[in-house]
Amino acid sequence: MKASLALSLVSLFFTLVSFQQKAMSKTQTRTDSIIARNVTFESAGIRLAGTIYIPQNPIAALVLVHGSDQVPRMTAFAEFVAENNLLVLTYDKRGVGESGGVYAGPEVGTNNISNENLTILANDASAAVNLIHQEYQNLPIGLMGFSQAGWIIPLAANKNPLIEFMVLFSGPTITTLEQLRFQFYTNGDQDFWKNHSEEEVRFHTFHDPDRFDFIATDPIDALSNLSIPGLWVFGEKDIQIPVKMCMEHLNLLKAQGKPYEYVLFPELGHNTGNVASKEPITIAIDWIKRESSKLRER
Repeated sequence: MKASLALSLVSLFFTLVSFQQKAMSKTQTRTDSIIARNVTFESAGIRLAGTIYIPQNPIAALVLVHGSDQVPRMTAFAEFVAENNLLVLTYDKRGVGESGGVYAGPEVGTNNISNENLTILANDASAAVNLIHQEYQNLPIGLMGFSQAGWIIPLAANKNPLIEFMVLFSGPTITTLEQLRFQFYTNGDQDFWKNHSEEEVRFHTFHDPDRFDFIATDPIDALSNLSIPGLWVFGEKDIQIPVKMCMEHLNLLKAQGKPYEYVLFPELGHNTGNVASKEPITIAIDWIKRESSKLRER
């Protein structure tokens, strides 16, 4: 990627940070059992704004990590998860909504999957974890994210020991450049998997020339260093990431003793974290409850 990089087509994906809590605003009661509290916090001098959803008796805490788009706080998703006795912090992505900073992404012609930007977003997620830990030190804290978060979450977890588990919906375990090659090859074709083989996919993902020149981020580097439990949720019809290749990478890590699991939904595509498709989210919530119980017993 040249110095004056501008991405017209890029992935649809979606040091502990110097951090200081700045303010907490009014409390709003959504139901008798869930309280929503608006908060602000700092990441590397940038003020980020979000909402914490607090059930009466939370068993664990989650920070939601965005995909690649200009995503504000994920209110509906957070509310659904909080109804299952999980405390949830969701925040406006940097440069979006009430959060400060600069957004990087295809809408503004910048590279949102450069190692630099992914590291910045990982630091933001880490700062959100620190905020929760300040007030809820007795709760296991994890990250739950979507798409691009497959690169962000391992980076954050590798730097912040407060992160004790991770859940990734359609999160890649391949490099950023490999993902771009695959996405350019599928070219948004919803019928792609009806007309192409796994062998063709692997050839193009490994051998197609790169359209951009930047240093690739490989999530395996961070995942190889982690020992926290992780769950990946995949859709077999995904045309943003090559799911079978991603599962193979996880199998190799599992063979090395890493506590990683995955589940595959044959009829779903990339949007496995859609609230309308409750089964994947319900499986993830049940997994979090199981792992949190183990963590609390330590």
